[in-house]
Amino acid sequence: MIRLLLAFALAIAWSGAARPASAQITPRNILAQKYTQNAFKEALIPLDKWAPYPRTPEEWRSKTDPAELAKIIKAGEEALEKPIPMVTASLLLDFTRSGDRERHATASFGRRSQLMNLVLAEAAEGKDRFMEAVLNSVWAICEETYWGVPAHLSVQKAKNGLPDVQDPTVDLFGAETAGVLALTDYFLGTKLDKISPLIRPRIYFETNKKIFEPLKDAKRYGWLSTTNPVNNWNPWIVSNLLIADLLLEKDTQKRGDNAYQYMVFLDRYFNSLGDDGGCDEGPSYWFAAGASAYDALAILESATAGSVNIYDNDLIRKMAAYVYKVHIANDYFVNFADADPKLKPDGLMLYRFGKAVKDPELVALGEWAYGQFGAVTGGNGYQRPRKVWNLLTTSELKPDPSKTYTQVAQSWLSDIEVLTARSDNGLYLATHAGHNAESHNHNDVGDFIVYADGEPVIVDAGRGNYTARTFSSKRYELWFTQSKYHNLPIINGLGQPAGKQFNARNVKSNVSEKEVSLSMDIAPAYPQEAGIQNWNRLVKLNRSKNIVEVSDDYILKQKPDSLQQIFMTVCKVDTSVPGKIILTTSGKKTVSLSYDPKSWTVSTELPSTEGMEYNSFKTKWDGAPVTRIILTSKALKAKGKHSFVITKS
Repeated sequence: MIRLLLAFALAIAWSGAARPASAQITPRNILAQKYTQNAFKEALIPLDKWAPYPRTPEEWRSKTDPAELAKIIKAGEEALEKPIPMVTASLLLDFTRSGDRERHATASFGRRSQLMNLVLAEAAEGKDRFMEAVLNSVWAICEETYWGVPAHLSVQKAKNGLPDVQDPTVDLFGAETAGVLALTDYFLGTKLDKISPLIRPRIYFETNKKIFEPLKDAKRYGWLSTTNPVNNWNPWIVSNLLIADLLLEKDTQKRGDNAYQYMVFLDRYFNSLGDDGGCDEGPSYWFAAGASAYDALAILESATAGSVNIYDNDLIRKMAAYVYKVHIANDYFVNFADADPKLKPDGLMLYRFGKAVKDPELVALGEWAYGQFGAVTGGNGYQRPRKVWNLLTTSELKPDPSKTYTQVAQSWLSDIEVLTARSDNGLYLATHAGHNAESHNHNDVGDFIVYADGEPVIVDAGRGNYTARTFSSKRYELWFTQSKYHNLPIINGLGQPAGKQFNARNVKSNVSEKEVSLSMDIAPAYPQEAGIQNWNRLVKLNRSKNIVEVSDDYILKQKPDSLQQIFMTVCKVDTSVPGKIILTTSGKKTVSLSYDPKSWTVSTELPSTEGMEYNSFKTKWDGAPVTRIILTSKALKAKGKHSFVITKS
């Protein structure tokens, strides 16, 4: 379980490297313009009167599904049997010594998950049997010099290595820790006072020293930038800052000032979104980005008795809708950039968010996901305030595996330039234009994916394991970030470089009854040395024929030395018939990829899974290997056209 949590955490944690200054923001300032600081503070419920969660076991039983409460108690009992993981200086140094992030994270995240499981079990049961373990876990965490992970220490003046006690900085997991301790104080504060009157003041002291005070120098944090777009770090951290401040801060003036400032911080995320509300980091990151923004809004709504409420804002509604626009089928989602292809969506959160923004499609997705995958609740993982509210939702929403929902037939997200469409016979297409400086970027302008009956056929291979190299100058040495390992052409041996200037131009979408298509010129995405004048790519779902067509029309500056087209798949590949590649899914569905055998030769290879950056590819696609199909041009011309057709058998 810890390894699964770690994989999720490292999948959604960003290195903190900023996007280029040329990226655009829109100064909407939705919250700050609607709520003045004085009005906000007047609406804020006093600390002693705000009760967002149950206070007693009786309240827990009245508001929570008994089966979920039983799971909470069991998780607490399991935590009782475990020793507190050691977090040593050697573990902290492991990142700079080896590039490994997992060994430290396993111990650090394990501490917080164990504490939260103990806290929830004690809060729900109320018999004091978990309290000694809670005490020891709280004390151990308070004793830590730094609550984040070593990979994020580059913000401190001493850079990476050991944390500097004289230069505290705030990252995702420091904020998460503050949230865990704040919930601990809320649920079990009076019981901790009976053990010692020094425990709760220690919680506040450490949170203030490690989190609240370091945030006064906001300019040092890229996730608080007012000039560059920010990503999932902002709402994820802000949601935890809000719960920590509103539950821990006893000084009324400071509590209100801090909460308002954190609300203003959240505006910086909304300012970073395009008008389409799309998440360029992908759906798995949306659950830490747009969903965390909802967490923050839910906290603000609760703490002001509904006075702070922007759910009717069009951008917020579009931000919420993004997640069902990129849902393929079952647990598969569109996975451009570093996003993962498979995730089990948090149905209870989606249901709550859908009700808040009055979006019946999101509500339906939430009900379906809850019925299919169960509840995302408890102390493991992250976004704990969300998970507690999820628990309370189980009294009104019961899981129904027979629930269905109507999937989106097509969508066009014009700012992140992502198009999705599905055919009547079960084909699903997603493609995008964009640029090569997106958050968690892969060099993949013009890439596309195809699924058949909910199974992957032509894929974006996805990201590997996060290490020191993943977010360094060596990022694009990793094969899974390179355009040469996406469904794109390689021209004169060259793929696409990184940078916002490497983009698509003349991007046009077309959505009609007969076809859904995206056309673009991807020539600017390649370096000058590739010698491309124009490379017009059309990716189309032909609804009349129920096929996917990919057409390239190009002009080069001179006859090329080489020209290849790549297709990535996790299917079994049969290339024995010239002109037709037969792809067989794990569910035994067959799809054909047609090409002109007079123009192309075909070969295949298996990209490496050796090395710590590639371990996840051994299991990522349900154990199926990623295969790289390489079509090599026989007819090298300075000007040409070619097309490929994907047909479901």
